[in-house]
Amino acid sequence: MRTVEDIDENQIDDFYKLIGSNVKKKRMLKGLSQLQLSQALGHKSVGLVSQSELYLKKQHFNMKHLYQIAYILECEVNDFFENI
Repeated sequence: MRTVEDIDENQIDDFYKLIGSNVKKKRMLKGLSQLQLSQALGHKSVGLVSQSELYLKKQHFNMKHLYQIAYILECEVNDFFENI
């Protein structure tokens, strides 16, 4: 049986990086800046979006963020999980 101990920390990092990259692609296809997306999410600065798209300081989107971003970008949440 598999356990979470079998998962390498780099695999988790790559998982979050790919999600961030997919969010960035969808955002750019819609022609929105990081600031515009941040404001639509109710934030005043781009910190969450910019750091999560690049997985800086291990900042990542949570499920609530992804649901809200999918709504804003008029796409499906599963679009952010492409190639995983």
